[in-house]
Amino acid sequence: MYQRDIETIMSYKKQFDYDYWTTEDLRLFKGSPYNAVTAPTYLVELGVPIDDPVIQANVDLLFSVLREDGRFKVYPKGGMVPCQTAITLTSLCRLGQAQDPRLENSYRYFLETQEADGGWKCKKYSFGRGPETEFSTPMTTLYVLHAFIYQPNFKELRQLDGAVEFLLKHWEMKVPIGPCHYGIGRLFMQVEYPLGDYNIFHYVYVLSHYPKAQKDPRFLEAFEWLKSRTVADQIVVERHSPRLNKLAFCKKGEVSQLATKYYQMILENLTINKGTD
Repeated sequence: MYQRDIETIMSYKKQFDYDYWTTEDLRLFKGSPYNAVTAPTYLVELGVPIDDPVIQANVDLLFSVLREDGRFKVYPKGGMVPCQTAITLTSLCRLGQAQDPRLENSYRYFLETQEADGGWKCKKYSFGRGPETEFSTPMTTLYVLHAFIYQPNFKELRQLDGAVEFLLKHWEMKVPIGPCHYGIGRLFMQVEYPLGDYNIFHYVYVLSHYPKAQKDPRFLEAFEWLKSRTVADQIVVERHSPRLNKLAFCKKGEVSQLATKYYQMILENLTINKGTD
């Protein structure tokens, strides 16, 4: 059904005269969203099996930049910021590697670097410093929580409740916070698919897995907003990177069957926990 989409994504694989959506010096986020961290997750979403040689080679590539402390070196120069590690960790989980022991240090890294406000912070002050930059980074925190849902014991990690509370407080505040100034405004409230970045769909999907959020009125308000954007309980894509305009599985203004599967997971998460403490 999505063969043409698969072919389109594959057509970018050697866009930098190297392979696997990256450069010879391994700038893994270059070319977003057709980059080495994200592009293979689209293929798996479209039905390419995890044991496909292309997927496995890409998995090997991502693991090749994993450092001993659990962080990923996704650019040959410059520092390593938590958001890059969180996104790469989540992608590897989506590529079937969640239980690989090599990722244990990545999960440990996040448990050991949580900020006092409950989130995680990329300490790169591109917009200067101000009171708002004292907060953690919402997108990084959302990705960390996303990565943890692939761990069988994530609901037992009470430490993650602080991260959930941080994101729920941001729903109340709305204003841009953190060094990267992530806010909850017009763009956030548009339904974005494929899942990624900091937006209403990704926000509700991830938080729907956490018992602390499931009955919280702030989360339920966010869920009701997302629900109001559906058509017959199906997700209509409102936003994504312009570079994805050729792809049928996430066509803007139309119902997406694959996006709707995530919405169905949200409903299932809320139904399973309905009436529980």
